Amino acid sequence: MSRFVLISPSVDFAERMRAAVDGVLPGGVATVPTAELPEQPEQLFALLGGVRPAVVVLGPGVSLDGALRLATVFDVRFPDIAVLLCAEADADLMLQAMRAGVRDVVSQTVEPEQLRVVIQRSVQSTEGRRRDGEASASESRRGRVVGVFSPKGGVGKTTLATNIAVGLGKIAPLSVVIVDLDLQFGDVASGLDLDPEHTVTDAVSPAAVQDSLVLKAFLTLHPASIYALCAPKDPVEADSITAEQIGRLIRQLSAQFDYVVVDTAPGLGECTLAALEECTDGVWVTGMDVPGVRGLRSSLDVLGRLGLLPETRHLVLNMADAKSGLSVRDVEATIGVPVDVSVPRSRLISYSTNRGIPVLQATRRDRATSALGEVVERLSPDGSVRARRLHRRVVVS
Repeated sequence: MSRFVLISPSVDFAERMRAAVDGVLPGGVATVPTAELPEQPEQLFALLGGVRPAVVVLGPGVSLDGALRLATVFDVRFPDIAVLLCAEADADLMLQAMRAGVRDVVSQTVEPEQLRVVIQRSVQSTEGRRRDGEASASESRRGRVVGVFSPKGGVGKTTLATNIAVGLGKIAPLSVVIVDLDLQFGDVASGLDLDPEHTVTDAVSPAAVQDSLVLKAFLTLHPASIYALCAPKDPVEADSITAEQIGRLIRQLSAQFDYVVVDTAPGLGECTLAALEECTDGVWVTGMDVPGVRGLRSSLDVLGRLGLLPETRHLVLNMADAKSGLSVRDVEATIGVPVDVSVPRSRLISYSTNRGIPVLQATRRDRATSALGEVVERLSPDGSVRARRLHRRVVVS
């Protein structure tokens, strides 16, 4: 499906746009190689087989006056479609473009990398406008919040969270956001091979709190058709983020996305508890070691007394190994709840984590990959009901 449309007779700019999008941003580029602009957006939709794009680029060679007129029509009738203008901008043109609702103005000689950033921001803007419209039509709409928890570090919690997000992204493209709440030493950016321009610090700022479009501008788009909100680059910034801000942030995101995947810090800090209060699903992770299993039992006991356990809960035994000295029955007897999914040790997962490409995004498969797929299936719309009612004995071999 072509989510990006270029109207321009310029072959050179068409190549630049394809270089910016192909293989990096989800969706393709459709080119309308003409200087004649359509009178109405519906004429463009008809050329695309009735599909409404996310971004329309009015490229070199088209009439500037016509481009501003068409942009105004889009802004009034289809505000969820971003319009970009290719022109050599000056102060007067920028003012006209802003009044016409143009999302951004780029030069004819813009490099593909820079154009990609502009298009990515435009996608975030259009998704925000679309979801804001949906939210106003149904204020009660709220996406599922999937929290990934563990009292101990080093159990593969971030690896599990990033793979859950990527797996859910295949079910609901561009409707999944992963939030890194390990605010001091979070690894979601590394796990997804991202170098984010903005982080959680920006997302809890007054401007983002007051405007969901501003908040979405702080999200980073990932090639797997998901969004990411990464931890602050400077651990010191974590001290300025409060539990109240985290709760508000998750509520904002869940009003705009179908799934919010929250990767938390080890333990039960204030921000983790604030996230837990917003969760519809809790995924608890443990390894096959006595300290980790006992720590998880104590954690669940405390949360149960506080009334903070989500209705839907999933227990994942990660890096499972029959030679560890513990069995699944031992783990279940200690924790007091059944193990839902057992993920065996896997060199493939270790390799993918080091590359920053979640294993569910890659093409290679093994038993561990299949187990991660089971976790995603439990969180899917069809699997969530079964997850509450059924427990299938897992086997570690």
